[in-house]
Amino acid sequence: MANILIVDDDDAILAALKIVLKRDQHQVVLAKSPAAAVAALKQTAIDLVLLDMNFTHDTTSGSEGLDLIGQCKLLNPDIPLVVMSGWGSIELAVKSLQLGASDFIEKPWDNERLLQIIRTQASIRAQQRVQAALLTENKLLSQQISAQKIQRITTRSPAMQSVLDTIQRVAASDLNIYLSGENGTGKSMLAHYIHQLSARKDERLVAINMGAVAESLFESEMFGHVKGAFTDARDTRIGRFELADKGTLFLDEIGNIPLSQQAKLLRVLEERQFERLGSSQTITADVRLISASNANIPAMVADSSFRQDLLYRLNTVEIRVPALRERREDIDDLCRQFLEAACVRHRRPLPELTAEARQRLNTYDWPGNIRELQHVLERSLILCEDGKINTEVLMLDSGDAADDSMVHALYEVYNNSTLDEIEKNIIEARILQQAGNMSKTASSLGLSRSAFYRRLEKLQIR
Repeated sequence: MANILIVDDDDAILAALKIVLKRDQHQVVLAKSPAAAVAALKQTAIDLVLLDMNFTHDTTSGSEGLDLIGQCKLLNPDIPLVVMSGWGSIELAVKSLQLGASDFIEKPWDNERLLQIIRTQASIRAQQRVQAALLTENKLLSQQISAQKIQRITTRSPAMQSVLDTIQRVAASDLNIYLSGENGTGKSMLAHYIHQLSARKDERLVAINMGAVAESLFESEMFGHVKGAFTDARDTRIGRFELADKGTLFLDEIGNIPLSQQAKLLRVLEERQFERLGSSQTITADVRLISASNANIPAMVADSSFRQDLLYRLNTVEIRVPALRERREDIDDLCRQFLEAACVRHRRPLPELTAEARQRLNTYDWPGNIRELQHVLERSLILCEDGKINTEVLMLDSGDAADDSMVHALYEVYNNSTLDEIEKNIIEARILQQAGNMSKTASSLGLSRSAFYRRLEKLQIR
């Protein structure tokens, strides 16, 4: 059902259309002139306008109808307009569609085709109203949330205090921020914190893990696509940049962007414009960019796997997030926060950490950083007995600090390496171990000779 305004200077046509639309359960408002139509739009909530293109002043050119389309769009830019004319032509149809009409039908009309057009346009209009209502509701909720006191991050560590001081200074600006640091140090949490402190806090923060985006889907994910742009593009899709318009876009694991796609991202950052895949229409996006990576981006620039000009765009301000071993003063507070949160999730009473467990938590080297600490505590909550978490329940490596340092050193080697680099190091080490005997090396790695030599060629191992 829709509330439809019919605009025509012929009483017979008005009467006929009213009967047809009433049978389809629509409400009808009639107007015999453009002036009457404008007055009706101002006074009544109209869902759709069905209008003639020619009136008494001019019965052939359609100029009055074209003028009326413009007036309707000024009053309500989203209202569907279906135009009719007994003097139909391709040129007039094109002009009406260019001015904002949704569809065009010639007189005399076919009732079923007319009703199908009305139903389609009324359905689109209803969906638009639902979407507008949801957007309004989401904005109100966002405002209510942001109106509450921002969750402050507290720290006892000088290294982390320095990070928070920098964030306080730059968050209110629109400068691009690059968060560097090891995996699990809380870069994602800090990105959300920066957004909360920014002038864009009432708008969206859109986050995407670049390591999870296939190269073939990069443009579609980032910029969107139109229906039919490629084989599986059954619907038009909005990309991440468009979703983040007026808000913040967080690109996590930025070092994983394929070199072939970096130029496309650079262009958007420079011009703030892009096109959906399969479309020539340029879209402008006003976003504040936060990116993060655990990779050594300068080293990637040096070996030409990351564009230097893109790095300059990303790290207007670089903030290095310290590893947990560099902020041991915060471990006790973090343990309490993580345990309290885990108790709420699992509906369990808060356990006691024994003195030995506290000491072990404070001396362990935490190669996985805050994320590892959180997982260890949640696992310990589930496994502990008698409401106490001891060192056995923690199940951390019982070696001394030197052992922890060795674990951390190995973690650092692999953490900053690509999969090909790791594989190359392992194969070269195994060749040395087997004194250059390629057959034994291949066998020790569980590879056939042909598969082994293919890897040597791929990884350029001489």
